[in-house]
Amino acid sequence: MNNRITVAYGDGIGPEIMESVLQILSHAKTGLEVETIEIGEKIYNKGFSSGISDDVWEVIKRNKVLLKAPITTPLGKGYKSLNVTFRRTLELFANIRPSLSYYPFVGKFKNMDVVIVRENEEDLYSGIEYRFTQNANIAMKLISTSGCEKIIRYAFEYARINKRNKVTCVTKSNILKITDGCFQEIFLKIAPEYPDIKAEHMLVDIASAKLANNPENFDVIVTLNLYGDIMSDIASEVSGSVGLAGSANIGKEYAMFEAVHGSAPDIAGKDIANPSGLLNSAIMMLKHLGKNHEAEMIYNAWLKTIEEGLHTADMFNSEKSTKKLSTSEFTQAVIHNFNNKLSLLISKFQSATNERILIKETLNNNEKSELIGVDIFIKTQFTPELIAKLQKLDDILKLHMVSNRGLLIWPKVLRNAELDFSRFRFLKAKKEYRISQSNVLELYKKIVELDLDIVSIINLFSYDDNIGFSLAQGE
Repeated sequence: MNNRITVAYGDGIGPEIMESVLQILSHAKTGLEVETIEIGEKIYNKGFSSGISDDVWEVIKRNKVLLKAPITTPLGKGYKSLNVTFRRTLELFANIRPSLSYYPFVGKFKNMDVVIVRENEEDLYSGIEYRFTQNANIAMKLISTSGCEKIIRYAFEYARINKRNKVTCVTKSNILKITDGCFQEIFLKIAPEYPDIKAEHMLVDIASAKLANNPENFDVIVTLNLYGDIMSDIASEVSGSVGLAGSANIGKEYAMFEAVHGSAPDIAGKDIANPSGLLNSAIMMLKHLGKNHEAEMIYNAWLKTIEEGLHTADMFNSEKSTKKLSTSEFTQAVIHNFNNKLSLLISKFQSATNERILIKETLNNNEKSELIGVDIFIKTQFTPELIAKLQKLDDILKLHMVSNRGLLIWPKVLRNAELDFSRFRFLKAKKEYRISQSNVLELYKKIVELDLDIVSIINLFSYDDNIGFSLAQGE
């Protein structure tokens, strides 16, 4: 196993908490060799809009494992999130965030032990956005069947290898029937392959509410990127503090470990930051590297420090804490407890190298696709005269419906148009017609000749005679 890792000290409180974690790793004799890189705010300010220089990628890919402190993305347009860039570039498809209760010292729930397995590359985090008009902005929610299968299989394999009993799939499939519906459908296909694990589906709104109030009812949660991000923070907060939560980002070849919290520049340099989130991330990294003995020793020493009431300012409670420690004092307290046994808290350390799960994609998608129409988004005032012109425009692709902000406004008028553009849907006039891209292009030209302002165009397909697009509300 490669002992060389890449380390990024980050911004804000990043350097302080990273120094704390590296001290603990060194005293635990993990044998790790560290290669340091510089990323984040300083690199952004040097003119790199991505927050990382090209030569740094070589270091990360050579070492394959990155331990990263929080970074700051400058405010303003043109800067992309480096965290998202890492996940996409390194194909880190799975984000793993455990949230445990440390009751009665931190948090109010006795039996909380939930792991959120979050899809990490797709969904709205693809960052595909457009400003269509002066009054309308669009974001694309990208969901692939292969992406769904990988993360869902990972969740079940994680549950099996860690002897967990249940996997809960979380979506909003009652509203997003195609994208979230795809995720739920694949979950239901895969679940029977794991008869030893209970499988259930919940909508994200009720699941989030139950997670906040009854977290002990969850075991492993698998969900899409945005929901996973939100639910992970809910779980971390419910467990006692976002500052305690670590996370792993896992791909087939690379892995990145980071705290859940941000760079907190307001407390940087004051020696009061809590290094626990980054430390728990490092513990997950050690497990990933097969260093289970060192990982368990550090984890139990950290738990012992918690149960002794030796807490940093964010955890400190006058009724449950015995002493408020600085970052450096907390670091030394953990090191001091390396060989001390727990007396109150129960270690839930799991020795399985659970992040190193091999995923084989087995679902085949051989559906027959057929181009059957087109949605054309036009910036125009909606009038009966315009409809009359568009109805006569083409004999092969005929106007089927018009919607505004997703709501049907023709042929039934449910509400007046509010946005300054509408979606005009054209479908093939007869079932036996076979249309091509040239038919769509001809229609496009005819609309342009009407001196109409087209802002976007999306082809419509059927798959094994099932439509591959949503109906308008009210259609």
